[in-house]
Amino acid sequence: MESAKNEPIRVFEHEIVRFDRGEKKITEEQFKALQLYIEGVSYREIERLLGISHVSVMNWVKKYRIKIPKQEFYTPTYRILNHKELSEFVIVPGNLSNKGMIITELGDKFMVIQWTRIKSI
Repeated sequence: MESAKNEPIRVFEHEIVRFDRGEKKITEEQFKALQLYIEGVSYREIERLLGISHVSVMNWVKKYRIKIPKQEFYTPTYRILNHKELSEFVIVPGNLSNKGMIITELGDKFMVIQWTRIKSI
């Protein structure tokens, strides 16, 4: 059995859940960076989006032993949009139908993560 200090972050349905036991909790900055990494965004893109060094993100992935879930049933894509572009994007019915979507704030922009089922369950 692993010690609590070395217990990894668990990934459930693309959410990061940290089982802290006396350890400093993960920061919001780390959470956002790791969430983007799990969604398939590259280290360099995370650096560009959040202004966090890609080396820091790599270190957090290693420290918390993050594993990207297998993408057997869904293929995620992402876009970075400003407020006006987001408003225009969501009024187009074809952008919303038969897709899952998460919209998250990134400073003055928004990231839209979408996925489409590619295999039947």
